[in-house]
Amino acid sequence: DPLPPPLPKKQLQRAESLPEQGLAQHCRGDPTPWAGSILYSTPPPHPQPEEGIPSSVPPWDRPSWGPKKPLTKSQSLGDSVAWSSLQKVPSPSQAELTFGTADGELGHLLQSLESPAGVYGVVLGCQAAALARLSARIQEELVGSEERQQLLEAELAGKNWAALSILDREPCCESGDAWYFRVGFTFEQTQLAFAAKVPKLSCTSLGVQSSLRAHCSIQRLIGRFTDHLPWELVLPGIPGEQSRSTSGVEPACLATRPVLQVLISPEVPYQTLAGFVKGSHGLHRTSPGHYERLACLLLLQVCMGLEHLRVQKVWQGDLCPKNLLLVRCPCPPQSQQGKEVSLSLPRLLISHFFKVKDKKRPCSTSQEQDWTEGLAASPSPVADELNVGMLIYQILHIDISLENALGFRSNRLPEIPSLSIYSTGLKRLAMLLLHRDPCKRVSIEQAKSILQVLLWGPRQELFARSKKTLTLLQSWVEVKRALLLLKFAENSAGAGASLGLEEWLCCQYFKEVTEQTLYQVTHALYT
Repeated sequence: DPLPPPLPKKQLQRAESLPEQGLAQHCRGDPTPWAGSILYSTPPPHPQPEEGIPSSVPPWDRPSWGPKKPLTKSQSLGDSVAWSSLQKVPSPSQAELTFGTADGELGHLLQSLESPAGVYGVVLGCQAAALARLSARIQEELVGSEERQQLLEAELAGKNWAALSILDREPCCESGDAWYFRVGFTFEQTQLAFAAKVPKLSCTSLGVQSSLRAHCSIQRLIGRFTDHLPWELVLPGIPGEQSRSTSGVEPACLATRPVLQVLISPEVPYQTLAGFVKGSHGLHRTSPGHYERLACLLLLQVCMGLEHLRVQKVWQGDLCPKNLLLVRCPCPPQSQQGKEVSLSLPRLLISHFFKVKDKKRPCSTSQEQDWTEGLAASPSPVADELNVGMLIYQILHIDISLENALGFRSNRLPEIPSLSIYSTGLKRLAMLLLHRDPCKRVSIEQAKSILQVLLWGPRQELFARSKKTLTLLQSWVEVKRALLLLKFAENSAGAGASLGLEEWLCCQYFKEVTEQTLYQVTHALYT
């Protein structure tokens, strides 16, 4: 038989036998468009998502190597073992990296980073992840965990006044639409203090409020019932109530007391924003910088709450100082301990809502109706922007009565005196919120960003020697974010140090802000 033809000689494919070649190609030979552009101003184009990696994951959170190629028979045994052992080591994401991450996992990640830009991107990702974790931890300390709230709701279901202990006979706070009484409730062998909210009128927004997602600036409800008002409780302004409260005599029949709807909230308000403003004239006069910073922080909470409501198509019913509640924070920062209560930052709660069915909402006040008459129809309600603009003047103890409203028609808003570094910015924001032309009026979301810049920068002096560019703003954000984390780390070494509401608000800012937003906001604020 004839001999078969000789087999072709195999060629050793070195490109496939060296796994590190594929890793190096991404960083040196053929860099991706975003590999070195993290230092530039404009956002780099995203590469096509690799198989098995969601497109929502940002490029710097994705592994920088391509899909693994199957080994060929021509690869040496040593190469095969080395590559397979490399595959078995999991690569942690930047959100999972900690100081305790094993060196084997860390080495697998570092092997793919052969340039300072790659390491720089990992560090930025770790900082962003740490800031998000820290923000979530502070928020849980401020408002409690969602799981605990659900347990409390289940425990309070079907309960009435008999299950509660009355801690104070008179209201701890009276808002425009309700009285609030401090009550106690035993849960897991612990006495908890809640607020029993007694609406002055029938509460029509109960279903709306119960469906809202939790937020630091939104009042939460964990229980409700309808019952006779206990004889111990006093309703101010009701005929006969004050005389009965001083005598302390229990009526012969509880049926003589009204049957009222009662709502239970875990947040106990101590006063309204109206009461805070009324009692702070002296503080504004003696410490204008501190007071106007408090004003910015309170206004920021209002805007964040309104933004949270708008996402859910829910709106504040009557946005005025007497309907905004103030709650003491559970753990004030060490820097605020020992100070008077009026000097510390309280939580601000929005407590009255309604669901939007039409694009146009009813006016909450006659003054608002006067302002909104003749304005062009807008897809979003205009009342909130106008009311927040009004709040600026009211918090700063500047009268904006009917005479001022007539001045509004002529674009002559009341003058805000320059008492601190915040005065000019608040004046500018009020003008933008109360602008006659709805197209030139800033939104609640933009007002929130302006307040954040007023509080934490960048200030105008940043652009004194450098032209304002996206690159400059991006660098500013990254440096400030790193310095913020270092500040928290240094403060945590102090005895009894804790992070509070102001730190949480600051975390929210640097967690979300982008250089594009800062470019627009600083233009609106400083131009």
